[in-house]
Amino acid sequence: MSKYFQFLKNKWVKFIIALLIFIPWVIWIGNYWLFIGLPVLYDIYISKKVNWSFWKKRGKKPGKIIEWVDAIIFAVVAATLIRMFFIEAYTIPTSSMEKTMLVGDYLFVSKVSYGPKLPNTPLSFPFVHHTMPFSETRRSFVEWIKWPYKRLIGFGNVKRNDIVVFNFPEGDTVALKRQNESYYDLCRRYGRERIWDDKLNFGDIIYRPVDKQENYIKRCVAVPGDIIEVKHTQVYINGQKQEHFEQMQYNYEVITDGLTLNPKNLERLNISNDDIGFSQMTQANFIDTVTHKNTVHYIIPLTEENAKTIRSFPNVISVEIAEIKEREDVFPQDSTICYCRDNFGPLTLPKKGKTVNLTLKNLPIYQRLIDVYEENVLHLKDNKIFINGKEASTYTFKMDYYFMMGDNRHNSQDGRFWGFVPEDHIVGKAVFVWLSLDKDKSFFSKIRWNRMFRFIN
Repeated sequence: MSKYFQFLKNKWVKFIIALLIFIPWVIWIGNYWLFIGLPVLYDIYISKKVNWSFWKKRGKKPGKIIEWVDAIIFAVVAATLIRMFFIEAYTIPTSSMEKTMLVGDYLFVSKVSYGPKLPNTPLSFPFVHHTMPFSETRRSFVEWIKWPYKRLIGFGNVKRNDIVVFNFPEGDTVALKRQNESYYDLCRRYGRERIWDDKLNFGDIIYRPVDKQENYIKRCVAVPGDIIEVKHTQVYINGQKQEHFEQMQYNYEVITDGLTLNPKNLERLNISNDDIGFSQMTQANFIDTVTHKNTVHYIIPLTEENAKTIRSFPNVISVEIAEIKEREDVFPQDSTICYCRDNFGPLTLPKKGKTVNLTLKNLPIYQRLIDVYEENVLHLKDNKIFINGKEASTYTFKMDYYFMMGDNRHNSQDGRFWGFVPEDHIVGKAVFVWLSLDKDKSFFSKIRWNRMFRFIN
């Protein structure tokens, strides 16, 4: 064994191992200018002309502080490279994917599943996303160096029904005091002038590059070229019913005979307090027109299995999906289009290289894609469409686009509200839950042991 360790300590062996890691990495990235670093590697391991560890004196045993500095630097660099190119940890903050993913799930997201994308802003504070620790406004990155979008080779492409982490498409502009809301939705509700002028309620308006936009997690329900439509809550892809997922849930109207539902029974069904609160569960009494008795009406997000269980409760009269039929302000936010989250589309997803005819009628669907995501200058003049100063009646897409939806179908801000996800916003595939904590519980009962160390379907 000692001979084996002596062999690994040989400077030429170390150099060869470094080359076997460095050369494939450069080829994977595709930036062959990085081969300039080969002489540096040679000097570090073989010639040792330059003291690259300038904080240590050659020939002297480093002290404890220097050893700690070495260990910290190595750990930060290694973890940053792993986080950038291979796998990253995330947590689930909202209920939009319940019951597939629960609030408090901690998961690993694979960057190599679809190929890691190089950061647009490579100079940033390690291990944070867009804001410095202990601050709500200070940026964690600088834009002195900007890299264009580039995705490295991965194991495959985004497929229908994958659970995907991506940068929020409308997250390029943010009102700092309302960061959890879409800036564009705020403008539609309050007017752009107020958003910019009312610093007290909305704060400064800032811009974020793609890689620093908020991370979202949803299920990819449609891929480039697909036609998506929602009819009476049922999703159709290319005219076919979407697969029903076991843990997918909708808001159900639950009517009882005047007696309230037992909270313990709801807890046994893993219906959390936040679920009920978010769904605005009501206990208003109504007079049934047939029996002339008091009834209690609830709105609760339920899976199909939980709905079946609640139907069996002795005080329950009916359990039906609370379909939304009224028009809502959903994508593409056009007053002439009467969509809502339960009756939506049909829409055809843009595909790289595909050309579409542009009209004033369909422009609201494609305008943001052409103008923002694909960085053209689009404007209207005399009811004519101009792209980069030239009149245009067609457009050919430069990127692929995806449609994402939450499995908690009535409680998810997803593609039905903000449209398509460009390929350069895709971060990775959710693959593994390593920890899950229930914030409604305390101490060790917080841990959801049955959800730990499991792969995500």
